[in-house]
Amino acid sequence: MEFRPASRSSVSDHVFSQLRDAIVSGEYAPGDGLPSERELATVFEVNRHAVREALRRLQQLGLVRVAQGGATRVLDWRRHAGLDLAMAGAEALPVETLVRDVVEMRACLGADAARLCAERGTPEAKAEVVAAVEVYAAAAPDLERMGEANVALWRAVIAGSANIAYLLAFNSLVGGALAVGRVPAGHRTAELLDVAGHRRLGAHIAAGAAAEAEGQAKALLTAPITAPVASPRKDSRA
Repeated sequence: MEFRPASRSSVSDHVFSQLRDAIVSGEYAPGDGLPSERELATVFEVNRHAVREALRRLQQLGLVRVAQGGATRVLDWRRHAGLDLAMAGAEALPVETLVRDVVEMRACLGADAARLCAERGTPEAKAEVVAAVEVYAAAAPDLERMGEANVALWRAVIAGSANIAYLLAFNSLVGGALAVGRVPAGHRTAELLDVAGHRRLGAHIAAGAAAEAEGQAKALLTAPITAPVASPRKDSRA
């Protein structure tokens, strides 16, 4: 893989993204050594501090192991990387099923969080979910506003589940390049426009009906996979 010199604006980002892509694409296999800091600085036409920062970020992603004063070895990202790599987006992780896989993970997490919220959520937490449903419903039919309110609604459900691991995973899902709201609009329309389904979810959670809340959440969150892909809306003025 031929590396390109970095622009002056974000040299560390540039070095990081090119090395990341080279590792994930297989240009460097697990166990391979990366060029030395000095060599990388020369190739990218940057200072060694920028290279060192890029290598630190690669190590945080689980893509390399940096030995003190020694070689930087490539790791197998399928064994060592975490969710942050997937959240970098399809450009960084060229897996054909990545959007589907993230949506499936989101559905599993959301369904169980809804169950837990119904089972052990405080009255205040359940009231927050019901209120968030109405804020989301009031945004209809503006899909962009509904999408933002929908994220807030699921944050209330996750918070009500009182599961900190779910909350951290949710933060990754809504904060990365494959965030919940960035799933292609055609795939999310069926979910976002199901106001009645979201109201049923809120009612089940408020009533403490755990199994029903889980089932309703699963139905909503799998809609982007199971429903036909919606065509873009035509302008009614046309």
